Amino acid sequence: MLSLFLLLPLLGIIILNLPIKIKMQSVALLYVLLLSVSQVIVVLFHPDGFWNRPDVWGRFFELRLYVDNLTLVLLLSIGIVVFIAVLVAWHKITEPKQRLNFVSLVLISLIGMNGTVLLADIFSLYVFIEITSISSFILIAFQRDLNALEGAFKYIILSSLATVLMLGAIASLLLFSGDTSFASVSEAVKNNSKNIIVISAIGALICGFFIKGGLVPFHAWLPDAHSAAPTAVSVLLSGVQIKTLGAYTIIRLVTSVFGYTNSVAYILMVVGTISIIFGALGALGQRDFKRMLAYSSISNMGYIVLGFGCGTALGMAGAVFHMFNHSVFKSLLFVNAAAVESRTGTRDMNKMGGLASRMPLTGLTSVLASLSAAGVPPLAGFWSKLIIVIALWMSGYHAYATIAVLTSIITLAYLLSMQRRVFFGKIVEEYKEVKEVSFGLVFPELILAAIIVGVGLFFPLLFNSFIMPISSFLK
Repeated sequence: MLSLFLLLPLLGIIILNLPIKIKMQSVALLYVLLLSVSQVIVVLFHPDGFWNRPDVWGRFFELRLYVDNLTLVLLLSIGIVVFIAVLVAWHKITEPKQRLNFVSLVLISLIGMNGTVLLADIFSLYVFIEITSISSFILIAFQRDLNALEGAFKYIILSSLATVLMLGAIASLLLFSGDTSFASVSEAVKNNSKNIIVISAIGALICGFFIKGGLVPFHAWLPDAHSAAPTAVSVLLSGVQIKTLGAYTIIRLVTSVFGYTNSVAYILMVVGTISIIFGALGALGQRDFKRMLAYSSISNMGYIVLGFGCGTALGMAGAVFHMFNHSVFKSLLFVNAAAVESRTGTRDMNKMGGLASRMPLTGLTSVLASLSAAGVPPLAGFWSKLIIVIALWMSGYHAYATIAVLTSIITLAYLLSMQRRVFFGKIVEEYKEVKEVSFGLVFPELILAAIIVGVGLFFPLLFNSFIMPISSFLK
């Protein structure tokens, strides 16, 4: 069963690119939407014992696949964000061949991300990370203008550095383990915990994942890539990719392979805190709508790493819960950016104003996403940030908890500044005839807004049944 998460996207790529004389772009849209919705439905409503059923297709290739609660959260986030990204792309990309190319690249990225979260082998994990990275490089440069090519170039340079670090680390660990499975590498690390080569390999791997996740000081590629890429790609990158390749891989390998040590905790908490502060301050000074959201993603990645770094079940549950919440509210903000840009022709927030009177649904959903991102109750983002702060405080990390709270105030400041400049106040003269965007963009806005409100309102019911069990993957 698990192999279908990889084989069905691969089958789609093959079929959609066959040299047959029919218009495949509509088929491509339907296929990827059906695939992403099916992934969400399977994760949410799978019957008992579903994940333990024999994997018939898995007999034909050697991959160590498994599922736990952490995997399910990521599969759910990936399904939701891919669905939204394709809807946005279909609205923004009109040329049939480009549409087909985009869907093919998204399916490749889907294979890479699903494989990353399903695998229990450190080398196979690296392979699927690279599959995702290569497709992302092409997607960032999809428009082939100067800014897109520059953003893609920065991404591939830093991604190549991450590749060198990860491959070197895996090769070093293989010398001690003789195998690349999580279990074998974990045993080798325990038996050689004082060996300088093993320690250096762990450090190199974590640095590689920091690059993939866009964490400070390895963040240089992220603002340019997210702001230069098509908005649908920005949804994909910020919504799930940086968390799948960055935050997830750190959490998975620390808990399942390397073990949680004081040194690792210190590194995670320092990097998380610096990312929180730097990302928030960077976002505060931006004029470009998407660039501000890119810096905001750096800050939110910091919250995830900081929550995990405290080392408690509550902190780890909060970190994973915030991964999901960030996937939703940041995707919504990028869809809002796409809607505004499609009507105004600009992303410069200082040239806008009063758009909520002409685009009420976009304005309303943007407010909901902004308040959730800033941690305002009772929306979903409030609860995940609150769990992280409580976990830090209960663990004795009072300074880190205080920084997390104060930075949320900065987050609220730059998001309210965005609302004031874009949606509030008097309508700018040249935009008086602007109308709400078509249903193609309003629909994903409403879906994501409903998730934000629903998860926030039903949090008390979800806490014991869904959120705390997330941490059961810990050893």
